[in-house]
Amino acid sequence: MDSRDEAPKGTKYMTFETVEDVGRNPTDNPTMGDIINERLARRDVMRGMLAVSAMGALLGSTGVLTARRAEAAAGKASFSFPEVEHGVDERHHVAQGYDADVLIRWGDPVLPGAPKFDPMNQSAEAQAKQFGYNNDYVGYIPLPLGSNTPDHGLLVVNHEYTDEEVMFPGVGKEQQKAKFDKITKTHVEIEIAAHGGSVIEIRKVNGKWTYDANSKYNRRITGETEFAIHGPAAGHALMKTNYDPSGTKVRGMLNNCAGGVTPWGTWLSCEENVNGYFWGPEENTHPNAKLMKRYGIPGGWYNWGVHFERFDVTKEPNESNRFGWVVEIDPTDPTSTPKKRTALGRMKHEACNLAIMEDNTVVAYMGDDERFEYVYKFVAAKKYDPSNRAANMDLLDEGTLYVAKFAADGTVTWLPLVQGQNGLTAEAGFPDQATVLINARGAADILGATKMDRPEDVEVNHQTHRVYVALTNNSRRKAEQKDEANPRAENQWGQIVEIIPADGKNHAAATATWKMLVRAGNPSDQAVGAAFHPATSENGWFSCPDNLATDSRGRLWVTTDQGEAWSKVSGSADGLWAVETEGEMRGYSRMFYRNPVGAELCGPCFAPDDRSLFLAVQHPATDGVDLWKPFGRLSSFEDPATRWPDFQPNMPPRPSILAITKQDGGVIGL
Repeated sequence: MDSRDEAPKGTKYMTFETVEDVGRNPTDNPTMGDIINERLARRDVMRGMLAVSAMGALLGSTGVLTARRAEAAAGKASFSFPEVEHGVDERHHVAQGYDADVLIRWGDPVLPGAPKFDPMNQSAEAQAKQFGYNNDYVGYIPLPLGSNTPDHGLLVVNHEYTDEEVMFPGVGKEQQKAKFDKITKTHVEIEIAAHGGSVIEIRKVNGKWTYDANSKYNRRITGETEFAIHGPAAGHALMKTNYDPSGTKVRGMLNNCAGGVTPWGTWLSCEENVNGYFWGPEENTHPNAKLMKRYGIPGGWYNWGVHFERFDVTKEPNESNRFGWVVEIDPTDPTSTPKKRTALGRMKHEACNLAIMEDNTVVAYMGDDERFEYVYKFVAAKKYDPSNRAANMDLLDEGTLYVAKFAADGTVTWLPLVQGQNGLTAEAGFPDQATVLINARGAADILGATKMDRPEDVEVNHQTHRVYVALTNNSRRKAEQKDEANPRAENQWGQIVEIIPADGKNHAAATATWKMLVRAGNPSDQAVGAAFHPATSENGWFSCPDNLATDSRGRLWVTTDQGEAWSKVSGSADGLWAVETEGEMRGYSRMFYRNPVGAELCGPCFAPDDRSLFLAVQHPATDGVDLWKPFGRLSSFEDPATRWPDFQPNMPPRPSILAITKQDGGVIGL
């Protein structure tokens, strides 16, 4: 997440062409736009007119909202909260009848002995005991383990990246453009400590959530925490460094975006845009030059490589290969060693969500969050044992990784990334399975996978067994791909694709089918080509879907990440929408929550009883604030567009977790 069309994170307000999400896929593999176009062309789309019957068949719904608003179809939505309006200001807004309380903020204590947050006197030692920066994924694990307790559990949170401009006093703006002239080694050490993740014990008391700063479960994982490397790539030559000649251990996890939780009570944390942390010239003579180029390394968004050799690709050529993995962490044991699961492939992992089949086969769904990248799944070799937690702890080390090929007839073929098969030979640069996984992108290229519009979250609906893929945007789709049937060239708005497993619930099968749930953007603008249910209001549509969640009733909830482009793709801040996926109201969307200016919304996570919802507000006061007329300039520590959530003159904006509850104690959304 947060690989945006314009001046995204890590670029420090630079232009699109210098960002992490440049679209590095060099193949001629078909794009999802090509597939949608071909599929619509097969469905009686007449020249000059988007036939409602054709689009309805594509969306799998009884009606869509296009440029001309149709009369609302019969039916009633399963959610009925008062809708929040589109807009943007310094504060957050939640549906009437709900409370959105700050649970924990950047700098709040997590470990015993953590000092009180003092933004003017930060240190790496203090930050390693405090809640980290830019909270992204949020997962809830009930306590006691194995229960379904809705009011006592562990909250697991990713800390994705840092924004120096609003994080440190005296730094100013646009540090990357300024060649990091004010970023010292001390700053870098604090940034490394602010990455990683947090585990906190939380409890609901008298209807409100609080966390225990002295809990035995609490943990801070940072960019210096030691991890074990597991799976087929462990010990491979491409994983060995001066620090770790064995290739089996690594310090830290970086740019952890979304994730998942497992039925055996572990936390899956996903490394995404790791290329930006590496420093050094792009040299064709580098031993890993081709591999590094496919992953955009070195990115140079931070100057860590100036102060620490492991981030300098000329001094540690293999260090970058040790990042870009799914990490599994046991949150119930703060002394346990987190494990990087190489069997799941190396890419810009947005998330990793599991489906457990009736025969206990474990299937993990993942997306590679960059333009023209792919959707993957992993089928574990061994079965889940619900009665033996220990037997499940390394289930994700063995199995088969697949990449998706979408067809215009509505089918999906899952292609195995297995060395020696389908062209993945030594002659093609894949002498062993470890190399296939380290260069999963290159392997998927050879298999002819479908190039997607930034696959972010891939969420399993455990009630219906359907899988939802958030495709955030792709403004680089070429204009010649646009026609009357597919008006989505230069797609700035994104869409949500629904995958239906074989036989309705066989996630391990080699084939599946697909439909479009919604095509995002403003439906009142014919040129956008958006598609929602006709009953969707002027506040109900959204752009740039990012994170997804389903509640226990199977309803889909969608957060957005418009990045710097919010002012032109919607004119409204990012937020949270509820979306119907079934019946006559399929494709109906309703706005539940709206962010403060410059912030991205992440992590939607429900407690088991659906009476609590946790949201992560990331990088307030940064994205596109110079385009917000009441402010009209870039933010700095001393002069931010908002001081959310504290609104104190001595406090900078602070990424935070919100706990949302209904004022009458009822179920969220009803």
